[in-house]
Amino acid sequence: MLKFIIVEDDEENQTRIKQLLVKISIQRNEEYNIVCFKKYCPELDKEINDVSCHKIYIMDIELKNSISGIEIAEKIREEDWDNEIIFVTNHDSLFEKAHREILDVFDFIERFINMENRLEIDIIKILKKKYDNKILKLTGTNIFADLHLKNILYIEKVGRKSVIHAYGNEYKTNLSLDKLLEELDYRFVRIHKGCIANKERIVEHNFSKGYFMLDTGEKVFLLSKKYKKEEVES
Repeated sequence: MLKFIIVEDDEENQTRIKQLLVKISIQRNEEYNIVCFKKYCPELDKEINDVSCHKIYIMDIELKNSISGIEIAEKIREEDWDNEIIFVTNHDSLFEKAHREILDVFDFIERFINMENRLEIDIIKILKKKYDNKILKLTGTNIFADLHLKNILYIEKVGRKSVIHAYGNEYKTNLSLDKLLEELDYRFVRIHKGCIANKERIVEHNFSKGYFMLDTGEKVFLLSKKYKKEEVES
């Protein structure tokens, strides 16, 4: 599960950010939790020290009745170098200070310059970075494999088996397409009753002729008009 930690003392700005995060998480079918703070406190310190899940910190720099966002980020980096920090603030003059004093800040966003769009782009980049290392584990009588999702091209039903076409290899499993789809992430969509595809590996699709083209150059005739075009293009 992904956890968003918002540190923002303005109620309206906190709500704007929270609504955007909810929208992105739902669109990408991401299991998420959002925790909000208006200042540094023992509860926030507990979150910082808990490194059991993937987190994205979205913080204002200047906080009333609190240490600054930069000081909070310093505390985060004392414990945690894996999770991302994004600053959202009114004060562009603090950009240099933030980057000079805090190592590994993902981005610095000015609140009144296209904030929602820039934050959405950042969150999607972070999620893609996270998913690049996600693995599908296959176990069975004749199979044991850890497949990186980014290397899976498509999965088709052949008889009673599901055949996973990965970059450079194929794997057969007794798992149904429905069960496999539950184990995969937002990149994978059902595009035929007998096929799931990684939409990020599709470079061309033709619903009238019933095929899609992969970035490997392979043309696969398993594209059905019954499945929405938006599923492949989104």
